[in-house]
Order: sequence, then C-alpha cells, then structure tokens
Amino acid sequence: MAKAQNKTTENEGSVNDFLNQVADDSKKADCYRIKEWMEEITGETAKMWGTSIVGFGTYHYKYESGREGDFMKVGFSPRAQNITLYIMPGFARYAQLMAKLGKYKTGKSCLYVKKLADIDHEILTELITESFTHMCNKYG
Repeated sequence: MAKAQNKTTENEGSVNDFLNQVADDSKKADCYRIKEWMEEITGETAKMWGTSIVGFGTYHYKYESGREGDFMKVGFSPRAQNITLYIMPGFARYAQLMAKLGKYKTGKSCLYVKKLADIDHEILTELITESFTHMCNKYG
C-alpha cells in the first residue's frame, strides 16, 4: 500500500505573483504586511505551499500511525472570506494573547481575520513569534 502524499507541499511558485492576484486591494496590502512580519519574525523567506498558502520554515512530523511529512512552521493565505493565519501549535497555549487579540475566529490551527485593522498588531506579532519559537523548539 502506497503512503498518502501531502497535497500541500512547498514549491517554487512566486509568492509575489500569488499575492498580486488578490483582487481586494485592502486584503492584498494586509497580506503583504503579514508577509513582511512573518519574514522578520522567522528569518525565513516566504515560500508557496500548494497553490494558495504562503509559508515560512519547515518541520518534519511523524505520527504514531506511521504517516509522516513536511509542513510549514507558520503561514497565511488570503481566502475569499478571511485571511487565514496558520498557527501550527493551535491556540490553547496562547489564551492570554487570544483574549487581547481583537476580532477573529479560530479553527484547530487556523486564525481567521477579516482585516488587520480588526486585531492588535503587537499581540498578533507576539502570537506569531511564540508559535514559531514553539515549533522550532519542538522540531528543530
């Protein structure tokens, strides 16, 4: 039986070409701002993951089931309804930051924001920093 391959993998796609396709000028500007922040925080160059995610850094995971692969340590994507930020450790460990962040929704590892004006930029920077640091400490 062949191992399942991740659909979302790092590739050589152009991040700027991808972001320039964002139709809403405000969302596009927010995405470029997030890209700059994540590059500063991580010290990593933005890379395309799949066709619609901008990611920073990589880690290798292996589940007890034997499934393993590589994924980004932190990233974001301009989706139709929201900008999705990928905070890979999830949010349970960041309750104090989340309480001060502003207007958002979450999934397991997804932070959904309509626009950067809805959230506290310093708190978001701290959240990204702590998440990336956690991933680096856990996976190298």
